[in-house]
Amino acid sequence: MNLLHIDSSADTADDSVTRRLTALFATTWRTAHRTGRHRHRDLCADPVPPLTAAQATLGRRVERAGFVAPEKVPALVENPAEEHAWALTRPLIEEVRTADTLLLGVPMYNFSVPAALKAWIDRVTFPGAFTDPGTGESVLRDLRVVVVMARGGGYGPGTPREHDDFQTPYLRTWFGALGVRPENLHLVAAELTLAGLLPHLAGLAPLAQDSLARARAAVTALAAS
Repeated sequence: MNLLHIDSSADTADDSVTRRLTALFATTWRTAHRTGRHRHRDLCADPVPPLTAAQATLGRRVERAGFVAPEKVPALVENPAEEHAWALTRPLIEEVRTADTLLLGVPMYNFSVPAALKAWIDRVTFPGAFTDPGTGESVLRDLRVVVVMARGGGYGPGTPREHDDFQTPYLRTWFGALGVRPENLHLVAAELTLAGLLPHLAGLAPLAQDSLARARAAVTALAAS
């Protein structure tokens, strides 16, 4: 069993709710899967470079060639810039392809996902990267994905700001486009995480504590299964 654990919060572990929750998942998972392999990638400590023209050009060439497996992409590289772009991209793709469980820590930044995570998403979403060239099906259909989210306010179903959440629908849509089955995608959110910091949210502290407790319970259960 292989766990790929990715954090994208700019905060330290002391200040980040998502980092604490993903750490809880990873610790529980390692206890339940003692022979498993845990790989951790910190997108803030080790940022993924944004896309370049070379990456875009190579991607279009691969698209024109049809479903091309990652190991065949080097044959389509035409210059050093494209070779460098692919050297940055392929290891990220291979990490996802070899994972049995993908764990993402995703705080809400300005109603969506952090730029550090978006850069990683743009890199790994390479044409044909997760498509079986023989069948045309996604190689990620059996991948188990656990997304741990944190939001300073309340954006859950039925709340006044429900429609300001561009984090959850974006991730659900992206994983669906990659071929991850809906039943394998688990989204866990801790809400109102700024209730202890912002005076106008102080009265919501009990709700924040309940939300965090539910998130911790969900993360623990998912890691142990």
